[in-house]
Amino acid sequence: MIAPPAEVRNTATPGLRRRNALKPQEFPSNFHHEPVLLAQTLALLAPAPGELFVDGTLGGGGHTEAILEAGARVIGLDQDPQALAFARERLARFGERFQAVRANFETVASVLDRLGVGQIDGALLDIGVSSWQLDAPERGFSFQENGPLDMRMDPDGPLSAADLVNTAPVDELIRIFREYGEESDARRIAHQIVHDREIRPLETTFDLVHSVEKVHPRRGRAHPATKVFQALRIAVNRELDVLQTALAAFSARLAPGGRLGVITFHSLEDRIVKNYFRTGSQKWLDRPEWPAPRRNPAFQFRLLTPKPAIASDEEEARNPRSRSAKLRAVVKTYVH
Repeated sequence: MIAPPAEVRNTATPGLRRRNALKPQEFPSNFHHEPVLLAQTLALLAPAPGELFVDGTLGGGGHTEAILEAGARVIGLDQDPQALAFARERLARFGERFQAVRANFETVASVLDRLGVGQIDGALLDIGVSSWQLDAPERGFSFQENGPLDMRMDPDGPLSAADLVNTAPVDELIRIFREYGEESDARRIAHQIVHDREIRPLETTFDLVHSVEKVHPRRGRAHPATKVFQALRIAVNRELDVLQTALAAFSARLAPGGRLGVITFHSLEDRIVKNYFRTGSQKWLDRPEWPAPRRNPAFQFRLLTPKPAIASDEEEARNPRSRSAKLRAVVKTYVH
């Protein structure tokens, strides 16, 4: 992951970001969006009265609301103060059973320590950008409308997408587009961006779109900037690194019988979750060169989803963004 020098964090774009920033109390009309795979999530996590859950990606609070309605307590984490303000208002009726904390979910261990919580009965991670963030031009996640080239899930984070595209070496941009966007034409796009930024910094989402379209003119339904925007969002928010750290941190805090569910929206995330859960659910390891199977030191789970839960046809029709969602879940069976 790129480690930007201090000067990377101070381009001309922060002023543009500040002018377009929403105050925490100003909720977009689409903030209360439908949570994906809600029925499957409740069935697998099975929250019960008196249990304690952590929603590591609180967002609009849809999943947390359903867990609270089942009688459990919930600690909700989110990096975005606007999301926290909305969730506190929406879920105030649950009183002390709900607590919202501003934090990246990779820091769950320190959050729980600060709250005096040892173990939890369940947790949910709904990975990726929220629907309302995608639809808010001032957040800079979408190529559909013009706005500041930001993409930070934490609006106070040190590195924006504009910082990255305007300062990163061309080889780093190529790596980001290839690894995080699986963009086949990463090299040409990266060189075009470097060429364009030497003329004028790329400050808005449409600035970036125009650079990409010089390499890939728009044809058909798929937008040519889709993979580039995904890659930059992942890089800006360290999404894959954060996910790997968080999986271990949440697993360590699960009580015996505790359930962990993770919803992903693209193959890079899903691969990490699938491999982590599969490895952790194998009690024994065997290799041809070994005289006998050996106990797996990472064993701790029973796999609840041999195949991921996906949206029904009805949910896909109602909520098109659920099409790519996959839910995987495990239950803690062994404590090291």
